[in-house]
Amino acid sequence: MAGPVHSAVEVLKPLWWIAVPAAGASLAVTPIVRLCAYRLGVVDRPDVGDAGLKPHGRPVAYLGGVAMCLALLTGLACYVVVLPQLGTHWRQIAAGGGDAGWAGLMANPLWHLLAVAVGAVVITIVGLMDDLRDIQPHQKVGGQLLAAGVLLLGGVGHRLVGTLTDPVLRAWGVPLPLWVEVPLSVLLCIVLVIATCNATNLLDGLDGLCGGVTVIIALGFLGLTVHLAMYDTAPQIDPLRVALCLAMAGAVIGFLPYNLPPATIFMGDAGSMLLGFFVAAMMMLFCKGSAGQATTPRWFVSSLAVFGLPILDTGLAVVRRIRAGRSIFAGDRSHLYDQLVDRGMSVKGVVGLFYVLAAATAGIGVVAAIYLRGRYAMALYGVGLVAVALLFWKLGMVTPEAHGCPEGDNRDETDAPDTL
Repeated sequence: MAGPVHSAVEVLKPLWWIAVPAAGASLAVTPIVRLCAYRLGVVDRPDVGDAGLKPHGRPVAYLGGVAMCLALLTGLACYVVVLPQLGTHWRQIAAGGGDAGWAGLMANPLWHLLAVAVGAVVITIVGLMDDLRDIQPHQKVGGQLLAAGVLLLGGVGHRLVGTLTDPVLRAWGVPLPLWVEVPLSVLLCIVLVIATCNATNLLDGLDGLCGGVTVIIALGFLGLTVHLAMYDTAPQIDPLRVALCLAMAGAVIGFLPYNLPPATIFMGDAGSMLLGFFVAAMMMLFCKGSAGQATTPRWFVSSLAVFGLPILDTGLAVVRRIRAGRSIFAGDRSHLYDQLVDRGMSVKGVVGLFYVLAAATAGIGVVAAIYLRGRYAMALYGVGLVAVALLFWKLGMVTPEAHGCPEGDNRDETDAPDTL
């Protein structure tokens, strides 16, 4: 491989500041939405007397997700102001893609950005409806489908399967027909959005847990995209990926001071699903290269590794629910963080441990993607997955609790774990 054409500093220098207005907006808006939540009675009330899934000692405001969404949009708006060839991109959108038609829109970075921004608003509204009215699971999934559709219309993910299968099919000399690639890509995009939204939703079970872990994941994604940008001779998608990571990280960092234990505001489904939507959008953007950059499945697989901790926690919860004969959609205390608290760790200790684990999985994903050939990286991920599964089994974490009932609770101040 030829050497890099840019340094990491050259990639980050024009964009690093985007995190600052996003964090500032989150710091400023969060107390306002918290006050509104208390005045409107939009609070999460404890249920210690029931299943113990919400053991915090007092009602805590929701609506944190609204503040994070507004902060994310602030960061992205700042990026639009400095977007190269902004006028050209707007004119192409106004002309319906120009001479290139729909294909021109699908390659327009501003069109991608608008899709991510609109999709973020859609998924936040869906989560907010669940926070306010406790909507049914199928209604929540319907909203996630709508957000996925926005991404697809914005050219994010509509050729996803082609990127993942092209290396193998190219070696066989069998190109994937467009009429096969696009429907499969649509299906995979939908699966990704639903899966990541629910994974982050399920991770939102302790104060500061989901937000802090997602910041680390966003920084891992940033490491991947900065490396890609260093080798790109005609960058278009790379600046968008960098800006999105910085804006999301800034938005969550500004929210965390109010959400760390003991939290004074929860992100709710509006926030946790927003974070999952961000992860899905980034994964699909890793399958989209600029004019000077070939696309390979390597970076998509690496993004899965960076997101490894929420995947492992969700997988553990699902396995325990299945073994207990319960619905995988039922809320319980089968998550890794619940089990660690039940084994005597403090809430702050568990949150800190998860930050370390998230940094480890993100670091492995980034380092393996950069320094290992694709097949060796895949082997490393596979070995790591098997090792973690064996560790969970050895520690008895996959064994359902006795009598199929939720385990006892010894948490101090926690957020409420949500259900799928």
